[in-house]
Amino acid sequence: MSSSATGPFCPECDRPATGNFCQHCGANLGGRFCNQCGGKVSAGAQFCNKCGAKVGGGSRVGAHREAAATVVGGQNLAWWVAGAAMFVLILFVGVSMVRPGPGPTPTSTSTPPPQAGAGVAPDISSMSPIEAADRLFNRVMQAVSQGDSAQAQAFMPMAIAAYQRARPLSLDGLFHLSMLNRTAMNLEAALDQALEIVELDPNHLLGRAAAAEAAIELGDLEEAEVHYRRILEVYDDEVLRPLEEYEMHSTIVVELKNDAERFLAGR
Repeated sequence: MSSSATGPFCPECDRPATGNFCQHCGANLGGRFCNQCGGKVSAGAQFCNKCGAKVGGGSRVGAHREAAATVVGGQNLAWWVAGAAMFVLILFVGVSMVRPGPGPTPTSTSTPPPQAGAGVAPDISSMSPIEAADRLFNRVMQAVSQGDSAQAQAFMPMAIAAYQRARPLSLDGLFHLSMLNRTAMNLEAALDQALEIVELDPNHLLGRAAAAEAAIELGDLEEAEVHYRRILEVYDDEVLRPLEEYEMHSTIVVELKNDAERFLAGR
């Protein structure tokens, strides 16, 4: 850092940065943020002034959010990873298949672009909104799968906010956003985004699965049953559709029929 530089600096990449998140690497610059949209919330506020969501407590998922906050802070990490294991660990297997987005253009004085998961914040300054969101999604999921709660905590709010900024989203983008919110235990938001997929494409396997899992964690087994029954009804025809997201998340798709059958067998 040169003495002539002015303004605050990012604690991750040490470059000048302003706002809630670093525009170069996406690191959280500190402050209090909304669990739903990622916007900054003033101290003592009970509702987000951007999306109107209630900030902390008072909802049917309050206990889940408190647990998530404890875990992401470094306590009880094993419970948190186990609770998100169905998708997070499977997503990690195929995370390299998600659109990585281009890295920054090298110059004679720049260092090579960092590799995802290498412990260095990704440079998202030259990416499109969806490319930046996908890169941050990769980073969060890799951090969770590796048990790195500090990295997950640093990039989760930015990843959620990045997808919100990239709207309108593809069905795959909505799936990623739902998974991020579910991993962060923002279960109502995760269910809402899964239902956006279902509204646009009622037979979409990933949308139905995301809705079922969020409903289970919210304790709404009847809604989960609706989604799993639909998966079984359409599965054989649906897997033949040439959808990019089915290919990118093929490890999840091939297991969905078994997941649905196991759940329904216990009903």
